[in-house]
Amino acid sequence: MVKCTVTYQGGLHCELSHGPSGAKVCSDAPVDNRGKGESFSPTDLMCSAMAACMETIMGIYAEDQGIDLNGTTISVEKEMSANPRRIARIITTITVPLPEDTPHKAALEECVLGSPAMRSLHPDVEVPITWNWVG
Repeated sequence: MVKCTVTYQGGLHCELSHGPSGAKVCSDAPVDNRGKGESFSPTDLMCSAMAACMETIMGIYAEDQGIDLNGTTISVEKEMSANPRRIARIITTITVPLPEDTPHKAALEECVLGSPAMRSLHPDVEVPITWNWVG
């Protein structure tokens, strides 16, 4: 089990600390919710964490298969709903430095869909995914 700590800094800013490594990340409320938008919002972090989880699972597969995924990028764009205020959609674009006809295509797509973060999202959150194979 990993312990993380969030400390409120005032002004809608928080400092997130990763227990084992001591790494820190800051958050701020978004401009449309009384913040200054000076850092990731908590929901930005959630969407970015989902993308990092996808990349990590793809990376594990790539290491096991001996393929190079360096340079793979995932961009996420979050759409919020107003009532209730929540993440409604995470528009996801994955760019992979492999050709579209790679024999690893289906497995990599399954890595993304089966990643722990994707499996943890509420089913009402839409996650349309666009794949760009550029190898």
